Amino acid sequence: MPEPFVAVPSYGGRTAGARRLGLATAAVSLPSTDAAPLVATAARPLDVSGLGPLAEFARNEEVTDLFVNGDAGLWVDTGHGLLRQPDWNFPEPTVRELAVRLIALGGRHIDEASPCVDVRLSDGIRVHAVLPPASSTGTLLSIRLPRAERLSLAALAADGLFGMGAASVVAVDRLRAAVRRRENLLITGAAGSGKTTLLAALLGEAMPGERIVAIEDVAELRVDHPHVVALEARQPNLEGAGRIGLDALLREALRMRPDRLVLGECRGAEIRELLAALNTGHDGGAGTLHANSLRDVPARLEALGALAGLGPEAVARQAVSAIGLVLHLERRDGRRCLAPIGRFALDDRDRLVVVPAHPADSVRVVHVGRPEQPGKTGRTHGRRAAAPSEPGRLDFGGPA
Repeated sequence: MPEPFVAVPSYGGRTAGARRLGLATAAVSLPSTDAAPLVATAARPLDVSGLGPLAEFARNEEVTDLFVNGDAGLWVDTGHGLLRQPDWNFPEPTVRELAVRLIALGGRHIDEASPCVDVRLSDGIRVHAVLPPASSTGTLLSIRLPRAERLSLAALAADGLFGMGAASVVAVDRLRAAVRRRENLLITGAAGSGKTTLLAALLGEAMPGERIVAIEDVAELRVDHPHVVALEARQPNLEGAGRIGLDALLREALRMRPDRLVLGECRGAEIRELLAALNTGHDGGAGTLHANSLRDVPARLEALGALAGLGPEAVARQAVSAIGLVLHLERRDGRRCLAPIGRFALDDRDRLVVVPAHPADSVRVVHVGRPEQPGKTGRTHGRRAAAPSEPGRLDFGGPA
């Protein structure tokens, strides 16, 4: 039986005994053509006291995820694959009690009627819990631990996210320029690929006088910027009332005069509101999307658009006009990396495709597989989406 503990809900202050020591980070030596800082913002350690018996495992700064599978044990991810912890040995009733208490600390409830819940605790710690009967292997806990420091683009480059050497420098300068040109960005990748981390670093490059409004299902973004306001979705109460979805929050955010509108993750019909907003003068926005690869992004957008009642052609034309760059993240051999950068374009059937984004892109858009017509141009957020050299073939080889 774990010892009783007192934790802090996501909307409350910190416990009296929480440590407030600063954690300095080493400078990163990375060539750059811009004078942006090359270090992660100094930060105190994460307050993991709310995790109770899991806190001792979460204090390791290399740990990114904790997984409890009922009475079958605890697994920890330090970036090199999952490792089972032999020191963890709690029965299923105790794990269930822990899950109920953690979810309650995030301001939500979990029971047989609502057996799957996602919440945020203090310092952006994300907890997802599943109770039987939805889980046939006992109570499941999945805990995501954010980095204590807020990483800049240069710090991510030093960690190898954008490759090595000159290619990394080019990628950093290009992404920084895209933010300052106020291009709308879509960041894609699998779960745990670093989408939220990269999004936060990009938003940190925005001008200090800009107002960033972020909408998330569960707040995770930790942006090093002086003017960030966050909206978080809410599940229904015990009577089934009071739900506030991402689509409703997007509409509310438009009334808050955002300079940059950010959707933490597109996962449903809210894609309609996001594309509509980015097509009505809200430049500099961003969002994330789950996708297996860069080539799969159009199909994912079409599927989400169908949930909102949009046909493939409508999704394609909205996306081509709204999104400037598509940034896809992958995990290779346990390390996160950025795939070649893409842009949206229309094929000869007016369907959405992704083509390589080259630095020499002009302000015109071409249709894949269709010859350009003199005097007839399109728009992809003020930039051209370069077509591949051979119609119907997408070549993503070489540096982005």
